Amino acid sequence: MTSLSELPLVTKADKARILAAPRTAVAHRDLLESLPAMNAVQTGGAASGSVLPAELSVVAWNVERGLFPDENAALLAPFAPDVVLLSEVDHGMARTSQNHTTADMAEALNMTYAFGVEFLELDLGGATERAFCTDDCNARGWHGNAILSTVAFDAVTMIRLDDHGHWFSTDELDADLSQPRVGGRMALAAIVPRQTGAVCVVSTHLESNADADHRAGQFDRLMDAIDAFAPGLPVIIGGDLNTGNHLPPDFDWRNETLFANAEARDYDWDATPAGITTRPSLITPHPTRQMKLDWFALRGVSFVDKALIPAVAKDGKPLSDHDAIWCFIS
Repeated sequence: MTSLSELPLVTKADKARILAAPRTAVAHRDLLESLPAMNAVQTGGAASGSVLPAELSVVAWNVERGLFPDENAALLAPFAPDVVLLSEVDHGMARTSQNHTTADMAEALNMTYAFGVEFLELDLGGATERAFCTDDCNARGWHGNAILSTVAFDAVTMIRLDDHGHWFSTDELDADLSQPRVGGRMALAAIVPRQTGAVCVVSTHLESNADADHRAGQFDRLMDAIDAFAPGLPVIIGGDLNTGNHLPPDFDWRNETLFANAEARDYDWDATPAGITTRPSLITPHPTRQMKLDWFALRGVSFVDKALIPAVAKDGKPLSDHDAIWCFIS
């Protein structure tokens, strides 16, 4: 996987080709493969150390676009994170003032970063997001996942979990075309040096608009790719797995098959703090939404402590529709 300091912009010709393309899985795969920004990882920021300690402070957080990067960083600072696994970060979106929200958080926390594009957004977002738009178009339109670290990465890669165009193609019976996008759910994986030996850290985001079997398939692909990328290394996976999302109200998230599949491959979920991880936010003002979506899966390491970090600024403002999860690992 190519690592770049800047991702190539999507050109006007690219956008015209996307808008003219048939809404099929085949067309989507061709588009995805042809866009350089969708097939590379951006790295930047500045490391504050050379090797991670034996014991690690790790945060995973869906920051819901990253509207408030400085306040997000301030919320995490008391936990002195060595690694932060982010999902739903914007880069060049009108709703987040065209900012690179990953780079902004990394700078505030004195960390380096890797960013990958999950989706090229073809519009400004949903109705509540449009209220935050500073322009009538996106400068880049990129939305994705990121990893922040206090030390430089030994290696980094993107793992695409689907390419069929779940938010683009009319081939999919359960496709969501209300917010047209090119791309698909993915993960970023990085190998990071540690005093006791390198560790693989993974930020991922599974599909919301799908069933349990679909998410289990995505997590299986993720585990296969990790084994190929970082064979034999301890692994820390963190992210929004969307467990129980878009399923009947009587469905228990504990029945998502990805949990047992991961356990069969020596992962455990014990580092995930107890409790619901969603909350009403400025973009998602749903007071009755109560879901447990965010998880850590560990292999080859053990947790010492864990906590749920309420995603609320000092003034009481919600920073995201997800609380952050934290664990201390040995």
